[in-house]
Amino acid sequence: MGWFVTLATFLVNEILSEPAYLIGIITAVGLIAMKKSTGQIIGGAIKATLGFLLIGAGAGLVTASLDPLGTMIQGVTGAHGVIPTNEAIVGIAQDQFGSRVAWLMILGFVVSLLLARFTPLRYVFLTGHHMLFMATLLTVVLANGGRSTVAVVAVGGVLLGIMLVAMPAFAHPWTKRVTGSDTVAIGHFGTAGYIVAGATGRVVGKRSRSTEEMKLPEGLRFLRDSMVATALSMLLIYLVMAVLLLVKEGQKTAFKAFATGTGTVATGTGNYLMQSVMQGLQFGIAVAVILFGVRTILGELVPAFQGIAQKVVPGALPALDAPIVFPYAQNAVLIGFISSFTGGLIGLALLTWIFNPAFGLALVLPGLVPHFFTGGAAGVYGNATGGRRGAVVGAFLNGLLITFLPALLLKVLCAFGDQNTTFGDADFGWFGALIGNAGKAGGAAGLVIIVLLGLAVLGGAILVQKRVVDTGWDPGAARDALMPRESVATPAEAGTTTAAYAKIPPPAGAPAPPPAA
Repeated sequence: MGWFVTLATFLVNEILSEPAYLIGIITAVGLIAMKKSTGQIIGGAIKATLGFLLIGAGAGLVTASLDPLGTMIQGVTGAHGVIPTNEAIVGIAQDQFGSRVAWLMILGFVVSLLLARFTPLRYVFLTGHHMLFMATLLTVVLANGGRSTVAVVAVGGVLLGIMLVAMPAFAHPWTKRVTGSDTVAIGHFGTAGYIVAGATGRVVGKRSRSTEEMKLPEGLRFLRDSMVATALSMLLIYLVMAVLLLVKEGQKTAFKAFATGTGTVATGTGNYLMQSVMQGLQFGIAVAVILFGVRTILGELVPAFQGIAQKVVPGALPALDAPIVFPYAQNAVLIGFISSFTGGLIGLALLTWIFNPAFGLALVLPGLVPHFFTGGAAGVYGNATGGRRGAVVGAFLNGLLITFLPALLLKVLCAFGDQNTTFGDADFGWFGALIGNAGKAGGAAGLVIIVLLGLAVLGGAILVQKRVVDTGWDPGAARDALMPRESVATPAEAGTTTAAYAKIPPPAGAPAPPPAA
């Protein structure tokens, strides 16, 4: 039996405890279940493993590029400042929690399939990177209480499974309003911002015309490239903070800011400013590496999950990433992005002048990536119920949400609150803060409270599904009574029509709307 113990120890310690290997194994299992060829199984498993390793490599680059910025922010403001970037905080957390995140993610997806099969919440969440982000958040928050790995994975898996089916249900009345059909759901953890934007549009924009009747300059199209947007935003933030630090502290102190990042002290003002530019670009590269790693994993893992889900939950709606709504209102995407970023700047000012001194909340700097994706989607949701005013005001409120919620979340992240980055989208903020504060009760009592909160979310989603979604409630009905939308033929169904806004040609690379069922 000695050889068996040795083999088991080797498997657990050297393979199953390594998240990269674990992801590769799970991918292989999924591909085997889909009856793929031997070559496809081996290739898919290796690609998923390499993708996970890329995340770790990108995390090191992110940490190196953020260190000097943290030094600058503290020097200028005297407060701790962070830039919410999901990919960055997930990459950093992998070193400590990688295997637990992998097991929790797997269990959470299984729980979500069971809930989709046996409850009215028939949604299959297929936005794999957000599944990974939420699994990481839950692992970090639960593990910070000193709980065992079994407790973290078991409780976290249940909570993840609930969120994967509950959030698409909460957003679905608004999503149907955007798409004009019941063929797709939103599977993205910026849902709170989208609901707020849609609800705001109902209030402020009953007589406001659609954003799609506007003409926006083509010169702004480059902001749709997330890598360009990330690098540009960080470059500008670095330059602004570098100049402010130079003015406040002088050359002697300011020139040392990059010693933590590049290991060299700036030799002059020009060199100092150009190091700021380079660090901003390095951050863009780091996030691109992590994104590529995530996409490499999910390019293999999600199809395997999707194939399994189709067999287990036939007829369920796919819940997809936020850009799935972009083609329905292209102008609203850009308007929403700009409005959300403006909300982020206003939120930062409020944190600086009021909430940091009064409550010790960290300064959350607006990053273009979360504001682009969630702000753009919020603009689409706000436009669907409130036209231009709905898009502007709804996305602005989304910008405030993804500024204040990450600041509250940092209070429960313990050591991870010192990483100069955190989770950026709205649902990570409210759910993570809720679970983290509930867990402060400690021991079994804390776990009971956490589970009860998860069940409350599940019960609320089932109630919304039965009384709102299934009854066909339209959040934009009042607007339609005043400003009827166009009726256009559905391509896949001759003789039928669906309400829609006037379309404009989508930019190159935009995702196509899902076909009608």
